[in-house]
Amino acid sequence: MKITGIRTFLMHVGQPDPSKWASDRQAGSGASKPFGGTRNWLFLKIDTDEGITGIGECSGWPRVVETAIRDLAPLLIGEDPAHIERLWQKMHIAMMGHGMLGTVGGGAMTGIDMALWDIKGKALGVPVWMLLGGKVRDRIPIYSHANTPEGALALKARGIKAIKCGGVADPVRKVAALREAVGDDMDIAIDLHGPPWLTPADACRLVRALEPYELMWVEDPIAPDNIEGYKRIRDAAHLPLAAGERSATIFGERELIEKELVDVIQPDTGRAGGITQMKKIAAMAEAHYIQMAPHSGSLGPVAEYAALHLLAAIPNALILERLDDDWEGRRQTIVPHPQQVDGLIAVPDAPGLGCDIDEEFVARFPSGGNVSVPVPEGSGAYNPGTHDQHVYVQTRVARRSYFNR
Repeated sequence: MKITGIRTFLMHVGQPDPSKWASDRQAGSGASKPFGGTRNWLFLKIDTDEGITGIGECSGWPRVVETAIRDLAPLLIGEDPAHIERLWQKMHIAMMGHGMLGTVGGGAMTGIDMALWDIKGKALGVPVWMLLGGKVRDRIPIYSHANTPEGALALKARGIKAIKCGGVADPVRKVAALREAVGDDMDIAIDLHGPPWLTPADACRLVRALEPYELMWVEDPIAPDNIEGYKRIRDAAHLPLAAGERSATIFGERELIEKELVDVIQPDTGRAGGITQMKKIAAMAEAHYIQMAPHSGSLGPVAEYAALHLLAAIPNALILERLDDDWEGRRQTIVPHPQQVDGLIAVPDAPGLGCDIDEEFVARFPSGGNVSVPVPEGSGAYNPGTHDQHVYVQTRVARRSYFNR
């Protein structure tokens, strides 16, 4: 079998064309609501001379990653897709030569690697988890997002047993309100998004203030490249810490794991380097008694399938980030759409990843820009690159509110 081509599908997940949605009876009225922020999903397909096609998904800045994929394609045309490790190393060397081993290179390699595993599974007639060593579990626990008691209770009513809230606006008050609403039978995590103005000293104080609420983890309490700062928080904190979504490959995640700075490693399923690298990251984490909970809050449904196969096959899987109500069009993008029951998703049994995208549906949503939607001045919200030049000082001055209940 030989690779004959790579096709990309760049999709804007946001406000659709109302005239097109008006005749779409399957979508429903909720599908025309805009998705917060400007988000793109990038899918790809690898074609072969035997008619088997593999599917993958990439994240990062998708329009930039799409260009990287096109540049990598000539290295793969004519190659045997079964030799996944060899092709990964070939891409890695090419990216290294151009200084692109971060999340852009990682994103491009991720989608390609994912599709190669899909091809191999289809060719052999087995699901990807079988190629990874077989199943450790049949169902994967999930968590979703909630920032208000009302949102958390709605998820709890659907059987979801864990949530994550986000942002640095009044985090202690937010967590206290959520815990009071859902009680002790629902796990809660908080994602602080690695704010660059939150010092390690402030982060230590904040994590200690959150200790009474028995959180599942505190995610990205400081800027992701502040390794020494993570050590200070690790030494002071009595709550699990989580990080890793902004790094790629085992080389990017290595310090967090080797220095045991986190309890939960969170490689992004769309840019960590693919299933090949995610499996290695999981093994490295296992040796340090660290659990894995892949980041997928900004990703589309193909990456979710890849994560399901991976988490089925590794012993230190913790939980999967899963959004199924962010935009109704998500359900029309993927075939089939995985269903959660009692806070769990069954591991797919079909050959390969076991999914495909609806290409006609995806084509209805051409890409928008990568830049985040501006946040109004004085809102207290954090969205990188959207405030004026005084944001750093303003936010530092306001940091006292982080610790109040």
